[in-house]
Amino acid sequence: MSGADRPVRIGVQLQPQHAAYADIRRAVARAEATGVDIAFNWDHFFPLYGDLDGANFECWTMLGAWAEATERVEIGAFVTCNSYRNPQLLADMARTVDHMSDGRLILGIGSGWFERDYDEYGYEFGTAGGRLDALARDLPVIRDRWSRLNPAPTRDIPVLIGGGGERKTLRIVAEHADIWHGFGSAETIAHKHAVLDEWCARVGRDPTTIERSAGVSPLPGRHPESVADYVAGAEALYAVGTRLFTVGVDGPAYDLGPVRDLVAWRDERNR
Repeated sequence: MSGADRPVRIGVQLQPQHAAYADIRRAVARAEATGVDIAFNWDHFFPLYGDLDGANFECWTMLGAWAEATERVEIGAFVTCNSYRNPQLLADMARTVDHMSDGRLILGIGSGWFERDYDEYGYEFGTAGGRLDALARDLPVIRDRWSRLNPAPTRDIPVLIGGGGERKTLRIVAEHADIWHGFGSAETIAHKHAVLDEWCARVGRDPTTIERSAGVSPLPGRHPESVADYVAGAEALYAVGTRLFTVGVDGPAYDLGPVRDLVAWRDERNR
C-alpha cells in the first residue's frame, strides 16, 4: 500500500493529568464510542502544564486498564520514554498489554525530554544525543525479546516513533518504525517527510511502509474559533501525506468536539 493509498485514521491523546481516573476512564469509553481509531495517553510522572504538582497518573498501568475497558480502539502511549524502563521489561509489558487488548497495542516510543521526570525519579538525564543513541540501541533489544517471549505477541506490534531530528531521529524511524509522528505546520511536515524518505533510501527501506502521523491543533496559546479549524488543519496535513491525525484533549472534561468533527471528516475521506 502506498502512502497516498493509506486510509485516514484519527487518534486522541487523553492527557492523564488534572483529572480523576474515573474521568479518564469515562473519556476513553466516550472516545471509542465516537469512533476514533486510537486512544493514547502519555508517559510522564508530573503534569506538563497547569499546576505542575497537580494530579497525574502513570502510563503503562493505565494502558493495562484501558485494554480491559475498551473493545475496538487501538491503544498506546504517546509516547513511552525509552529511558524509564529496561527494554527487556518494556517488551514484556507491551506483549502483555497486547494480549490483554486482543492485539490492539501500538508501542509509541521516544528518547525522552522532560527533565523533571528524570531528576525526581532518579534517572540520568544525560544529553539529547545520548538518549537517542540509547533508543537506537534498545529498539532491536525489544524486538528480540518479543521473538523469545512465551506466548509471543498476538501480532507484529506496531512501533510509533515521535520526533523530527534530521540526523538521528529520522534515521532511527527509517530503521525501526512502522509509524512516524511529527510536529509543526504542513510545510514543516512535508520537509520532514522528504528527509525521512532520504533516510529510507539510505537504509534500504520502502518509505511507503511507514505511516505518517501528525498532531492537529489550533495555534499554541489560542482556542480555535470552531472545531472546523481542526479539519482545516487536517486537510493541509493530508495534502502533504499525513494519514494519522491526533488531537490532544485535556481533563477533567475531555471535550471531544474536535475529535467528532475529525471522525466525520475521516469517514468522508475514506469513502
